[in-house]
Amino acid sequence: MSITLKVNGVSHTLDVEDEMPLLWALRNEIGLTGTKFGCGVAACGACTVHLNGEPVRSCSLPVSAADGAEIVTIEGLAAASGAADRLAPIQAAWIEHQVPQCGYCQSGMLMAVSALLKENPNPTDEQIDEQISNVCRCGTYPRVRAAIHSLSNA
Repeated sequence: MSITLKVNGVSHTLDVEDEMPLLWALRNEIGLTGTKFGCGVAACGACTVHLNGEPVRSCSLPVSAADGAEIVTIEGLAAASGAADRLAPIQAAWIEHQVPQCGYCQSGMLMAVSALLKENPNPTDEQIDEQISNVCRCGTYPRVRAAIHSLSNA
């Protein structure tokens, strides 16, 4: 089936099976490898992307559900935040607070956090814990919170 995805502002027409996970279309068909495979069952969040502005787990979302949608991946996060020629503010905060340890989960974590901050620019720790269900096996959650709070309006 022919599927059209608008990814990071660029349209791609793919001839793929309807049930192919969006993750594999992004990585294998389009070549955007920043979005990671973690668990395959939408539990860990390593594969988080934005679909029409909302964070989704791309490992379990059929590509047919994204047909015609606006998708932003980690590769397009800076441009989507209005910082096309530099890092998005959340990416700069990640570096400043040395959030990543191994870094594997970080692209999905950044996508989830950027969606949270768009909705709630000054979240409490409780709101962060409630809305960010991404798994970081290295346990960098205190640094994640510090980076988020550094961008808050408080």
